[in-house]
This record gives sequence, structure tokens and C-alpha cells, in this order.
Amino acid sequence: MPGLATMLALPSWASSPVPPVKLCFSSTTSSKRTASAMPLVNKKRSASSAHLPGRGRALRAATATAPAFCDDEQPRLQSVELLRRLEQDGWVEDQMLSLLTPVDEAWQPSDLLPTFAAAAEEQRSQVAELQARAAGVPDELLVCLVGNMITEEGLPTYMTMGNRVGAAEGANDTTGCDDHGWARWLRGWTAEENRHGDLLNRYLYLCGRVDMRQVERTVHHLLRRGMSMLEPSCPYHGFIYGAFQERATFVSHAHTAKRAALHGDACLAKLCGVIAADEKRHEVAYTRVVARSLEADPDGVVRALAAVMGAKVTMPGERMTDGRDDNLFDHFSAAAQSAGVYTAADYGDMMEHFVRRWKVAELGGLSGEGRRAQDYVCGLPRKIRRMEELAHDRAAQKETQSVNISWVFDRPVRLN
Repeated sequence: MPGLATMLALPSWASSPVPPVKLCFSSTTSSKRTASAMPLVNKKRSASSAHLPGRGRALRAATATAPAFCDDEQPRLQSVELLRRLEQDGWVEDQMLSLLTPVDEAWQPSDLLPTFAAAAEEQRSQVAELQARAAGVPDELLVCLVGNMITEEGLPTYMTMGNRVGAAEGANDTTGCDDHGWARWLRGWTAEENRHGDLLNRYLYLCGRVDMRQVERTVHHLLRRGMSMLEPSCPYHGFIYGAFQERATFVSHAHTAKRAALHGDACLAKLCGVIAADEKRHEVAYTRVVARSLEADPDGVVRALAAVMGAKVTMPGERMTDGRDDNLFDHFSAAAQSAGVYTAADYGDMMEHFVRRWKVAELGGLSGEGRRAQDYVCGLPRKIRRMEELAHDRAAQKETQSVNISWVFDRPVRLN
């Protein structure tokens, strides 16, 4: 997160000159999945996970009354035309591609971790220092970090999904090196995201605190299983989904950075901080697309927004498993809630942020369906907060629950 690195005393290898992260956003759009990995709202919950804290149930209840929106052809046709116009007018170039950091100015994982180009003695010293700092990080935070890293490593699936969503609208990368703005954004976003999994994976390997084989098995499973997401009926869905996912990821990594610093791991705090800054820029890009779309087609976009919120959006890592725990994502999410890395309250804040940022309550000229969608979306923050308060009160009355997580050598991790 911006400014965090300068507050931390880092070892020389972690504080070596790194090109500054380019933050091209204004304070009005301050914020990126996950989880990078926690659910915005869990889509489903198996019977065997019924013992988990009730915040996911609260959020499901808060969004369960969503009416059916964006179920006709008109919003899709208008969104397709808007995509083409934004590309032809240079809007994508100016407002989205400008948010990508030039490769020569971007940080790379090797800038932030011990270098193995150094002499053997110096290598051992750097790794020993990293491990000493990591020793103070509690298992609950490590589980959150591993879950975030695993979700970041699912990038091949996410790029494929992004390309598929735009396929019918001419906004995909048909050849793999198309030169239009939407294709360049998809590849540029993928290139920046790719560093996140690499960076966290290397940190976890070096710190010696987690069972890397179980972590690697989980990544393997996630890539084989793929991801579940709302089947978009128009491109607006994808943009809205992207904005929410990127903001959630930003929040998760930023909170992890703060907690790592509190536990004495300044290196981990910096790693999560620079990732959070990337996610924030990406959120700004998708937020801008939605805002511009609202100017051109407020009725279609607000109906799409209601449809996405009513579909109980989940983070991309929902299908993760280590091959032993079929409810691993639920357990990871509950641990993140308990540790304060990503909570139901954060989701309420995020919903409120987007309603305010996109000025949903001020939209005019809407159809009957559009006004119903507007009322539904504007009422969600209050409903989510009310349900979260009730769930919090119920959780406070329950006994502490924990589960053994293979990522941390089957040690018990608190869930509430």
C-alpha cells in the first residue's frame, strides 16, 4: 500500500532501489482479488462446512432478494457498441493502458527478496534474516497469505476467462498479439499480475514456515479445477466483476501488509504493500470503464450491477483444495475473517464505496427495471451491515472453533 514501505526498517536486500510503483489514480477512486482470495459473497456452502461462522450466510441473505435484471438483448447490444466506440476514440489507450507501469519502471520479485547472485555467506545471511522476521508471523496470517498466493497463481485461468468474456464482442485477443486496446490491456494486466504469485511463492519458500508441497498441490488442483463466475450476458458484467475483485484483492493484501508489520516482518509487509498498489491501479481501470459506461447507458449498467450483486460474486480461488480438505476455501475464508485480513465488514465498505463512486443513487432517466435495480443496489450496503452485525453477535456467543490446515503442517488455525 502506498507509503507503507517507507515506514518499515528493511534489510539492505529488501530496501535496495526499486523503481517506484506508478500510481495513476485520484483520491476519489481510492480502493484488488482475493484475494486476493476471500469471497465477496460465498456462492455455496456444503453441509460439512456448516460449523463455520455465519458471516457468509449473512451476506447471502442480504443479496438473496435480488430481482432478475439485464435479461434482455438491449443492454448487450449497447455495451458492444460502447466497447467499439471506446477503442476507436482512444479512450482505452488514455484511460486504461496509461495505468499500466512500463516494464523498465516496474518492480520485479528479485528486487524485493534475497539475491542468489551474492556470495554464499551473504546468501545465508539474507535468508537467515528473512526467516528470523517470518518467525513472528502467526499461523492464521500465514494461512491468509498462502490462500492469497494460491489465488494469484491461478492467473492462467483468469486470463483465459477474460479472453472468453470478450470473445463475442470483439474485445478479446484473437491472435495472441492483437494490437487493439482491449487485447493490450488484457496482456498488460496479466503481465503485472504474474509477478504477484511469483513474489509471494518465493517468500513462502524461503521463510520455511509452510509445507510447500501441500501449497504446490493446492495450486495444481486449482488450475485443474478452474473457477466459477457469473455467466455474463453483456460486457458490463465483466467490468463490474473486475472492479469488485480488484478492490477486494487490494484490501486483502493491504491488511496483510499491516498485520505483517505489527508482527515484526517488515519484508513481508513491503511485499504485500507493492502488490496492493498494483491491485489498486487495476481497480481504478475497471472502475473507470464502469463509470464511463454509466454515462453512456445508465439503465443498462445499473441493471447489470444489480445482476452481478444478486449472483453472489465469489473470489476466483473458490474451487481450491489441497486434495484432502474439500472445504479448504471456506476454512481459508473463515480464517481471513477471524484474522481481519478480509471481512464481511470490508465487503460492506466496498459496496458502499462503489455506490458512492459511481453515483448510483443520482442516476436519472431510468426505466422501471432500472429504478428497481437502483433501489436494490443502493439498499445493499445498509442491508449487508445489518446482517453482519447480527452474524457478529451470534459468532460472539459461540465457542472458539479451529481446523487443522495442511499448509501449516496440519497445525490448528482459528476460524472465529
